[in-house]
Amino acid sequence: MALAIDQLRADLLAQVESAASTAALDDVRVSALGRKGAITEQMKTLGQLPADERRAAGQAFNALKDEVAAALEARKAALEAAELEARLATERVDVTLPVRPQPEGRMHPIMQAWDELVAIFGEMGFVIAEGPDIEDDWHNFTALNIGEEHPSRQEMDTFYLTEDADGACPVLRTHTSPVQIRTMLAQEPPIRIIVPGRTFRSDHDATHSPMFHQVEGLVIEEATHMGHLKGTLIEFCRAFFGVQDLPVRFRNSHFPFTEPSAEVDIGCDRSGGGLTIGSGGDWLEILGCGMVHPKVLEYCGIDSGRYQGWAFGMGIERIAMLKYGIPDLRTMYDSDLRWLRHYGFAPLDVPSLLGGLAR
Repeated sequence: MALAIDQLRADLLAQVESAASTAALDDVRVSALGRKGAITEQMKTLGQLPADERRAAGQAFNALKDEVAAALEARKAALEAAELEARLATERVDVTLPVRPQPEGRMHPIMQAWDELVAIFGEMGFVIAEGPDIEDDWHNFTALNIGEEHPSRQEMDTFYLTEDADGACPVLRTHTSPVQIRTMLAQEPPIRIIVPGRTFRSDHDATHSPMFHQVEGLVIEEATHMGHLKGTLIEFCRAFFGVQDLPVRFRNSHFPFTEPSAEVDIGCDRSGGGLTIGSGGDWLEILGCGMVHPKVLEYCGIDSGRYQGWAFGMGIERIAMLKYGIPDLRTMYDSDLRWLRHYGFAPLDVPSLLGGLAR
C-alpha cells in the first residue's frame, strides 16, 4: 500500500506541475480530489485492509490529500501571476502618447448672439427678466395698447390655443413685451430689464420662422428720456457688431406701445453683391424702439405724470444672421451638424466686453 501511495503522489504532483493554465489545473484538482478522483477511489479500498494497516494507510492518504491541495494552491498562484503578467504585456498603454482627439460640441449662433446681448446690456446695468410662452390676451395685446382691430390680433399672424373655461383664447406670445407688463405690475420703478426669449408668429420664409427669438429692453425712471435711449442703442450696436464708428440713425415710425417711436438703422455697404456692416452709402434696419406710451404705464398702475420710460426690441436671429454672415434663417433649425460646425462657436468661450464677444 505504501508503494501505491508513493506512486500516486508522484503522478498527481507531476500533473500539477505540468498544468499550463488555471483551467487545466482545475481539471487536475477534480481528477485528484473530486468525489470520483484518484485519491477518493483509493481510499474506498481501505475497508479491505487489516485493522492495523487500515489506520496507517488512512493517515497516509490524508497527508497525500493535504500535500496535493497545497501543490494545487501554489501552482494556481503561479499560473495566475503568469496570466496577469501576460495580460498586462498585451494591454500595455504608452502614457507618453498624446490623447486621441475627441469631437467637440459647438454653440449655436442664436445662443452665441443671446450671450453677447446679455454681456453687453449686463455691463450697462440691465438685468434679465423672464415670463411664460403662453399668454392671455390682456398681457399680450390690451396692456400694450394694441387695439381690438389691430392686424397682429388676427389668426393669420397669431397662434391661438383652445378656449379656456371662461371662453378666452390663450396665445403663444407674439413678442416678449408681456414680460415688460408683468415686470411693471410686480415691481416699483426704477426698472431696467432686458427680456430675451422665444416668440411665435404665423410666418415662414427665408427671413422668418414660426418660432424665433427676441430680446427687448425696458427702462422706467423719473428722469430718463429719448437721449438715453439713443445713447444706449448706439453703444449697443457698435459693441455688438464690433465697429467703433458704426453709423446709426433713428427713423420716425409707429408702434402702439411707444410714442414717439423709431426704427434704428445701421450703416452698411452693399456694393459688389455682398453686405458689409459699417461705413457705406446704404442703411439696414435692425430694431424698433421708442418712449413707453403713457397708456401702457397707466395699465400697469404706474403714474405717467411722474415716471416715463423707453423700450426697444429686436430679433436675435436677424442680428445673428447679419453679424455671422448666415444667408438663410431656415438653416438655423435644420439640425445639420455640418452647418453647426461651420457657424458654431466654442462652448466654453463665454462672451464678455473685456475678453471679447466672439472669437
